[in-house]
Amino acid sequence: MTKAANPLLDVSFPIPFQRIRAEHVVPGIRTVLEEARVRVEHLAEEESPPSWDTVLGPLDQLTERVGRATTPILHLLGVAETPELREAWGEVLPELTRFWSWVYLHEGLWRRLKGLEKSAEAAELDHLRSRHLARTIRDFRREGADLGPEDRKRLEEIDVELARLRQTFSENVLDATVAYSLAITDLERLRGIPEDAKNRFEASASEAGQEGWRITLDQPSVEAVLRHAEDRALRAEIHSAYLTRGTQDPTDNRPLIPKILELRREKARLLGYPDFPDYRLEEQMVGSGLRAREFISGIAERTRPYWERDLAELRQYARRHEIETLEPWDVSFLIERMRRERFDLDQEELRPYFALGSVQQGLFEIVEQLFGLRVKPKAVQETWHQDAHYFELWDEEGTLLGGFYTDFFPRKEKRQGAWMNDFIYGGPQPDGSFEPHLAVICANFPPGDGDRPALLTHRDVETLFHEFGHLLHHLTSRVPIARRGGVSVAWDWVELPSQLLQNWAWERGPLDLLARHWETGEAFPDSLFERMLKARRFMGGWRQMRQLGFGTLDLALHTEYELSRHGDPLDFVSDLLEPFSPSRAFAEAHPLPSFLHIFSGGYAASYYSYLWSEVLEADMFTQFRDSGVFDPKLGRRYLDIILSAGDRDDPDVLFRAFMGRDPDPEALIARNLGNGA
Repeated sequence: MTKAANPLLDVSFPIPFQRIRAEHVVPGIRTVLEEARVRVEHLAEEESPPSWDTVLGPLDQLTERVGRATTPILHLLGVAETPELREAWGEVLPELTRFWSWVYLHEGLWRRLKGLEKSAEAAELDHLRSRHLARTIRDFRREGADLGPEDRKRLEEIDVELARLRQTFSENVLDATVAYSLAITDLERLRGIPEDAKNRFEASASEAGQEGWRITLDQPSVEAVLRHAEDRALRAEIHSAYLTRGTQDPTDNRPLIPKILELRREKARLLGYPDFPDYRLEEQMVGSGLRAREFISGIAERTRPYWERDLAELRQYARRHEIETLEPWDVSFLIERMRRERFDLDQEELRPYFALGSVQQGLFEIVEQLFGLRVKPKAVQETWHQDAHYFELWDEEGTLLGGFYTDFFPRKEKRQGAWMNDFIYGGPQPDGSFEPHLAVICANFPPGDGDRPALLTHRDVETLFHEFGHLLHHLTSRVPIARRGGVSVAWDWVELPSQLLQNWAWERGPLDLLARHWETGEAFPDSLFERMLKARRFMGGWRQMRQLGFGTLDLALHTEYELSRHGDPLDFVSDLLEPFSPSRAFAEAHPLPSFLHIFSGGYAASYYSYLWSEVLEADMFTQFRDSGVFDPKLGRRYLDIILSAGDRDDPDVLFRAFMGRDPDPEALIARNLGNGA
């Protein structure tokens, strides 16, 4: 295959997804890696004094080029995986991992970087370039540049094996999710489940050549059963199937978990850190594993009285409905019933007002009013599926900030959850122009049915706002150095823009823009809005304690767990979760074998960051609440100081620049827990 014929080597905008096939992966990645190796050697052997233009600038360009080739593959593995694509990626993944290890451990390149650090030019660099140089030096040290030959060799072996295990873990979860289905022939077993979900189950059965209804483990299906099915045995079966993904051959992740944890620990100790959290969190806002544990412990202490209140109410309500022993598969169902009785609020009552198209358009209008940013749809052929749509984001001066895709519905070849991926970093150029960024937001919302559009729950609306917050962080970045821009920030800061934007889904004015009854066009009723607000803190203690449990198990696994001492990691986690759980059964109902965030995503030793960022954004939103959620002056100020700033400064500096003070954690307690429901 010629270089020109391989779309992975095409740097046009947008990415030519429609042309990328599995057969392009191996030759494309090998070509890019070979070119990058030649360039690294040239940088390392350059005889002129090290400078920005002869070392760091070119290094950034070649690393961005490798990322430009690998990003489309990683995206397609998440939304359109095939056996051929998986096999091709598995072939080049070790080569790619070894390349990155080689770059960071290259003695000549490291010598040139240290020479630049000590040069007269470095002392004269502006703030951003000086910060980038310091961060790059830090990154090289954290990847082993100062190690001796034997330790360097072992570190490369660890990185290659970790990459393989992480990929296998992710593939096992996808395969286990797709492999399961439950055939239902008795309609009575589906009593209580909304009609749209039952229609999806019926269509799924028809597609599979079956009679009746077919329940799979895609997110909308699981939620429909656990929240609404009156058949307790059905809830238990689906709950068990979902939580036991990754526990049976050939997709058993249990043997992988101790290996991943031990390799991460070994890497940290090779690099001089006591454990993996201290290694991972050194460059985050929290600073160390100890501070992360103290943060989780402090929030848990504040949350426990509210959790105990919620648990007592759940148990009492369960007994009223002849459930003497509360089980994990009862909770979502009972909470939904309690909300309905206490607040006269049925989540399904909200759904007709949240048609996806209307919600999306309302979100675009909110962004325009608040930030002066306009979203325009554009028809393009560079997509991977008919569900993928393309848009452009423009600022008030008429600058194209970037393009983005949306892909919102579940498919068997698509992974679970919702996420934003940054594809291309553009930004300000040396000649004063602005190159557009490129990204995607994905979710697994329930699709439409016939003439009925896709209707969202309010939680789905929050999810859309959340991912759009991440998207804005990337697309509005005006930092001229890619590795210091967009979402390339401390992990416990990256969730702030996403979680902050969710607040607009709870405000009357924004709801007027996005919530219309899909059939009648009726505006969102005041009475429904008031009931929704009253129910906002409902079971807030229960929800927050669950997050704290996950943050605790993540840090403990990476700090304390050892296979030789503790045995089965699932039992270790169950023991750990008992103080966060009503009973042993709840403690054992954890998703460790399918916990993608920790074992194949970016949240290893960092799951605490959701709550850390939530503390910051809850406090920050008080400014918008007090001045008006459509205050354009405040919106532009947030855009300039926070959204567009990337990693231009430390997050605490940016926070103080916007708020004029340090964070106040009481805002989170007041919003999520209050003084009672």
